[in-house]
Formats: sequence, structure tokens, C-alpha cells
Amino acid sequence: MTDTILWQRLEGLVVFVASVVYFANLDSGLPIWAAVLIFFAPDLSFAAYAAGPKVGAFAYNLVHVYALGAVLIVAGLLTANVLLTAIGALMLAHTGFDRALGYGLKSTKGFKHTHMGDL
Repeated sequence: MTDTILWQRLEGLVVFVASVVYFANLDSGLPIWAAVLIFFAPDLSFAAYAAGPKVGAFAYNLVHVYALGAVLIVAGLLTANVLLTAIGALMLAHTGFDRALGYGLKSTKGFKHTHMGDL
């Protein structure tokens, strides 16, 4: 593992922990089971690979970028929508979790090719 990959994994771990702590301090009213479902929901994008690697990579990457969670958090804060803020925190946590485990954004070459190396 290269030092740049290690830094990305550590960054992912920090984002994961910070997002979970942030979510835990929100009064979203979400039951734990719903939070777990939302946390893992981005992985359903894997199904888009049935339409080919280009469509699959696009769909997967769309829901596995830090920006999505951040935008949802900001939108939730701007509209005083705690549920939207909570969903954003869970999406951000999911992306950080994936990065910490070494799962990166996907290449159109196939699911196993990521910006953090091949799986």
C-alpha cells in the first residue's frame, strides 16, 4: 500500500467517525434500523453494473463521493430539515467507511478498478 493510499484510508476513517458522531448528536428521530438501512443504501448502486461497467461506475460513483453527503447536510441545515441533515451524515459516513476499508471510486474498466488501486 502506498503512502497516498494510506492517507486516503486514514482520511476516510476520520470522515466516518466524525459523521457518525455528528449523526449521533442530531435529534433526527430516526430509529436505529432506519439509520442502518440508509447507511448501507449507497451499496445498492452496485446493481447498475448489470447495465455495463460505464453505467455501473457512474451510478456507484454518484453515491460514493464525499460531496453528496456534504450537499445533503448543507441542504438540511439551510432548510432546517433535521432528517435531511441526518441522511447526509449517514451518506458521508458510508463514503468514509468505504474509503477507510480501501474501496475507492470505480473506473469504467470494471468494479475492481478504483482510484485507490485494484481490489
